[in-house]
Amino acid sequence: MAQPLDILILSNGPGEVTTWVRPVLGELRRRYGEDRQRLRISVVLAPCNHATGNEAAVVRGYPECDRLQEPADFWPFLLWGKTAEGWDWRRAGIVLFLGGDQFFAVAIAKRLGYRLVVYAEWETRWPRWVDQFAVMNAAVGEKMPPAYRSKAYVVGDLMSDQPDGEGGPAQTEWIGFLPGSKAMKLTQGLPLAIAFAHHLAQRRPHTRIGIPLAPTLDLPSLCKFADPHFNPMMAVLGMGPITCVEPPQGNPYLRTATGETLEIWPDFPAHDHLRRCRLCITTVGANTAELAALQLPMVVILATHQIEAMQAWDGLPGLMARLPGLGIPLITAFNQFMYGQYRRRERQGQKPLFAWPNIWAGREIVPEWVGSLTGELLAQRIDDLLNDPAALGEMVAALKAVRGEPGAAAKLVAGLVEPDEGGEDRSPHGERGEG
Repeated sequence: MAQPLDILILSNGPGEVTTWVRPVLGELRRRYGEDRQRLRISVVLAPCNHATGNEAAVVRGYPECDRLQEPADFWPFLLWGKTAEGWDWRRAGIVLFLGGDQFFAVAIAKRLGYRLVVYAEWETRWPRWVDQFAVMNAAVGEKMPPAYRSKAYVVGDLMSDQPDGEGGPAQTEWIGFLPGSKAMKLTQGLPLAIAFAHHLAQRRPHTRIGIPLAPTLDLPSLCKFADPHFNPMMAVLGMGPITCVEPPQGNPYLRTATGETLEIWPDFPAHDHLRRCRLCITTVGANTAELAALQLPMVVILATHQIEAMQAWDGLPGLMARLPGLGIPLITAFNQFMYGQYRRRERQGQKPLFAWPNIWAGREIVPEWVGSLTGELLAQRIDDLLNDPAALGEMVAALKAVRGEPGAAAKLVAGLVEPDEGGEDRSPHGERGEG
């Protein structure tokens, strides 16, 4: 008879909890059944800068999970092994990393004497102390030191395992606009979305536009970037006053002075809404990976219509941007130099790639539009693209190829090696008391 097993899942942010933890929990129960004496699943949440505060409530809604520890109790557990509720631990167990810092998983597995399995979407760390890496694709495993590559097995993209949502009415054409979540992106992104909505309405009056609300934002924080008194980019793009409307029923929306509306989707993740879209417009960043996982056609924009506003740099350029009096001219000169370098490489046939699906594919499978983008120009280009269903279909096929088929959670769970399989149980404990 198989020995009782503990699986501790370490995760952190809203995206990981909903798109990684949920499908894996379901697969664990499908493999091991409902017998808690055979398998007990605990979820430990680590602090996350992008947390909404609702992650614990989301996990509590997963019936497959038996025990949960909230982020506020994480550090005593990491440092001293003490859980808030004095959990006991079985002799055999696996720590499964599904978000956060991989080092935390290493430390926890060492303390408990458990095997460690890390889901690696982009990179593998601490391979000497990890027993298995469930990697998103072969390229992730190939970046590992040769001595440790045998620890990796390819499972695919957990984000692709999301349940299919309901699509919108066939007669409604939706476009998703993802302007970013940080102030530097929203300063340019939200006014551009509003100007785009205004000009697109003249070309496609029945098309609707939706904006997913990032988990790190609330509605007032988003709406202030549409206020000309707070955000001068509204005037730069020629947009007048905007009204933020919260109806008694239905989603909130932004309404322009000329009557166009942009619906705001507060649910996170907004996958059900996004799946209704024929096309999405997004800034660079993690959004491109999320849309790729959903196999949604997208256009990635990097607007330079106010080059001095591009201050979201790390390192020395970021410090320059914040120098009193000198920051704006210095960062403007730096941005002009970088933009010139981009155009030079583009002319040489070595165009830099910014979107994750393009980086994975090594070529531009979704359009990247860099430059001075106005609402009118963006509306014209998007209208042309929507009138080319063949191009949209090619995008979907390329995204499907680069992200792979669903089933990553099943492959991850099927590849788990239990402590009594294929090796000696390293746990020095029998059934333990409080932890």
